[in-house]
Amino acid sequence: MHKPDFNKLRLRTLLTALAGTVALLACRATPEKPVEPPVPAAVIAPTPAPSPAQPEPPVATQPTAPLAASHLRRGAWTDLPGWRDDDPAAAWGALLISCGTLKAQEVWRSVCTAAATLQRPNREQARRFFETQFTPHQLLQPDGGSEGLATGYYEPLLRGSRTPSARYRYPVYGVPDDLLTLDLPAFSAEPRDARARARIDGKRVVPYFDRMQIEAGAAPLRGREIAWVDDPVELFFLQIQGSGRLDLENGSVMRVGYADHNGHPYRSIGRLLIDRGELTPDRASMQGIKAWAQQNPDKLRAVLDYNPRYVFFRELPPGLGGPLGAQGVPLTTRRSIAVDPRFVPLGAPVFLATTWPLSAKPLNQVMLAQDTGSAIRGAVRADFFWGYGDDAGREAGRMKQSLRMWVLLPAGYPVNGAAN
Repeated sequence: MHKPDFNKLRLRTLLTALAGTVALLACRATPEKPVEPPVPAAVIAPTPAPSPAQPEPPVATQPTAPLAASHLRRGAWTDLPGWRDDDPAAAWGALLISCGTLKAQEVWRSVCTAAATLQRPNREQARRFFETQFTPHQLLQPDGGSEGLATGYYEPLLRGSRTPSARYRYPVYGVPDDLLTLDLPAFSAEPRDARARARIDGKRVVPYFDRMQIEAGAAPLRGREIAWVDDPVELFFLQIQGSGRLDLENGSVMRVGYADHNGHPYRSIGRLLIDRGELTPDRASMQGIKAWAQQNPDKLRAVLDYNPRYVFFRELPPGLGGPLGAQGVPLTTRRSIAVDPRFVPLGAPVFLATTWPLSAKPLNQVMLAQDTGSAIRGAVRADFFWGYGDDAGREAGRMKQSLRMWVLLPAGYPVNGAAN
């Protein structure tokens, strides 16, 4: 049985005053905006430690959120470059996986029912299905431009152990017991994130520890270790990727996935190394940063601490087809992307028009928007999931390509300011 959590008891005495203070500060900071109703105290709650057997509730089961017409331009299938060259049947498995959660929404139900009846369509059957069931809408920047950025990510493999040793001494942490989630937009470091992370410090609610403080041992994380790995740089990139596999010393493999983060903004160490003259822009890839780290061990800790965001993990159940994305479903190699859910509904098909990494070779195909990421911001922005292993890592680390995107919406999908 757990001892009483006196931090939580003290928190209850602060909630009413805190909510009033937040409303007052928001009003002073943004006087041109209408004052929102007071935030009820119940919106502040401790973050529970996730169970490995129970993934987070899928975002896509929430009511259908309308999209803004200002970021969409309704188009035709002939607008999509290389539409006839792609094999949309290759995305069919990912579509059915998305439908596992999308079918709970009325606007997606008939599409997902029709998809389930086909099961294994050939290339032309899949193409006809998409052309019949969806309408392409090109995603636009705030200035009306259509060009954006495609990057890549993957599922890395690290060497690890369930017990610490001289070799395995860098912990992979689960969610801390003292990490609180504040559902107060005024407290969020990221405008799109309605949840801020915090902790109790005496009679104050303060931001959670940053990376430097966590690495220095300031956070009460003893007992929250789910594994240990042998390389701090690989652990850092595991946090950036958000999921990975650990090749354990006993011969088994553990899959870990994103559980939460400490609430601090993400900062690019690649950009830092460029600004300091340590790396040239063409070498500031994941591979280039790892090579720099091997050559500069004395500078490494300070560079890693430049990124204050720290990610906590959970052990995932065995047998998943891929790492779990923000939609709560396994990702599919080369057919899943991370998007900004303000502009692209999670689970929706998306047509990408981009190029292969470090190449002008077209990469035009149907993808499924099944994940998000702290660096994935804006309407014309995608992170391409390359899969698992070293080859996937090479492609992901080199990908920084120009991009155009079309979100494929079913009939009746709500679009504010325009008829769909």
